[in-house]
Amino acid sequence: MKDQEEPSFRSPVICKDMDHTKTKEHCRKPLGESHRAVLRQKLMVFLGNSGVLGSGMVISMPSVTLTQLHDETQPFWLDKDESSWFASINNMACPLGGLLVSYFMDRIGRKYTILVTNLLGLLGWLLLATSFLHTDRDLIYAQMLVGRALGGIMIGMFVSPVGVYSAEISLPRIRGRLILGTSIGLAGGILMMYLLGYFIRSNIVLISTISCCYQLAATLLVFPMPESPSWLLTKGRDERARKSLRYFRGLPKKEDDYVPEFEDELAHMKATAENSRTTAASESLSRLIQRPEVYKPVLMMTAFFGFQQACGVVVIIVYAVQIAQRAGVSIDPVLVAVMLGVARIIMTFFMSTIFEKWGRKPSGIFSASGMGLCMLLLAAGGWWPDTVGTWHWLPVVCIVAHIVFSTMGMLTLPFFMISEVFPQRARGSASGIAVFFGMILAFIMLKIYPNMEAAMGTANLFAFYAFISFLAAGFIGFFVPETRGRTLEELEEHWRTGKFTRRLTLNNLKEVELHELFLKK
Repeated sequence: MKDQEEPSFRSPVICKDMDHTKTKEHCRKPLGESHRAVLRQKLMVFLGNSGVLGSGMVISMPSVTLTQLHDETQPFWLDKDESSWFASINNMACPLGGLLVSYFMDRIGRKYTILVTNLLGLLGWLLLATSFLHTDRDLIYAQMLVGRALGGIMIGMFVSPVGVYSAEISLPRIRGRLILGTSIGLAGGILMMYLLGYFIRSNIVLISTISCCYQLAATLLVFPMPESPSWLLTKGRDERARKSLRYFRGLPKKEDDYVPEFEDELAHMKATAENSRTTAASESLSRLIQRPEVYKPVLMMTAFFGFQQACGVVVIIVYAVQIAQRAGVSIDPVLVAVMLGVARIIMTFFMSTIFEKWGRKPSGIFSASGMGLCMLLLAAGGWWPDTVGTWHWLPVVCIVAHIVFSTMGMLTLPFFMISEVFPQRARGSASGIAVFFGMILAFIMLKIYPNMEAAMGTANLFAFYAFISFLAAGFIGFFVPETRGRTLEELEEHWRTGKFTRRLTLNNLKEVELHELFLKK
């Protein structure tokens, strides 16, 4: 009976040398890692991230439409200042999305925050698709800017809720795979827009209409998602939380049997939720933010997002076609953008394995260093046009390699870690604050890019991005903690005490007991 009551765990070496009965009992995967449970978790995370593709499409839209909008032979065209606002206003609205998500996520839940975010994005695409129904130029431009701004709010709101949802429904062993879905969705949306721009030239209305239809489909896909059991428990909705957790642990709806492992996990989640409710009732956000387990990860993630934006990652996504032209690429610059999108999404699929094998910190350092090297080589082509500049293959290789390196850490890691580093009671508010400040810098970098290029020159601007990338590598090495294999509770304890302490659970105890038994045998 004792063996039946204690949770199972995975210990292949020990199980190999034990008798058949105990091997079957103790080598069984935890409930949250069973085939049915993982399949359900992946499906719901996929539904949640379907809307994130729309965010990627918003980000990369200027890259494939500015050529048409700069064409003075068209009935409607934009000058340099107007086009910079068209390209960057969504990033100006992103911080508002960060604040809204911090408000909604703790109040209406993860699922309905995702739904509201999709609805805002749908409205933004609808405004863009119908803007040319006006005949007045100012009205067309104003409606386009409002549509882009709503898309920016969607981007800011989509940074954290699906990742937080993924972290709360899964166990540490597969958490990374699920959280990375947001980055895959973002990369997929960027590629989708590049493909639309490649096959549909000079037709911004058709591109916006197709995007609007996709966003509508993504909105409808949110409805089947169960709410996060962790959030339901913090609101005292224990019965709904129980049903939700049973679904995500691969158990049937009808409770025909008693599952000790499920009951243990649910009890632990209830205790954590009760502690969160008690803290939330006694502390305002202004007092909560003064706790080290809150303000330390907020500062770290804000700086991380700052480095991400300042090293030119998003600038290259938004201005991919224009940067390819200025870097001296001889092939179709839109095709280069498609190549960048393909490289990004392929690398993103491998990032879960890389993060789990290498860890978050080494991946980030390698990523930032590689990006800096690519930018230096691009700068060298401008500094020495008669030597390095004659290598016509270099710009394409450097730009594609830059995207590959950025996907290995600087582009994906902040979105990955924002779902891991904050305590549950402040997860919505704290992640929203970090996104708010990070997106402000994103807007600044995109808005001033044309002016920086005009003032510094293309080569020197690439060198500036290289310098920031190398600084980012140092920041990751010294200030970003390693979260691989850590539970959310262990990470919270790290911020509070400055140490990583392994929480002793029934699983840990059982593993120790069996290891001692194996040694005796």
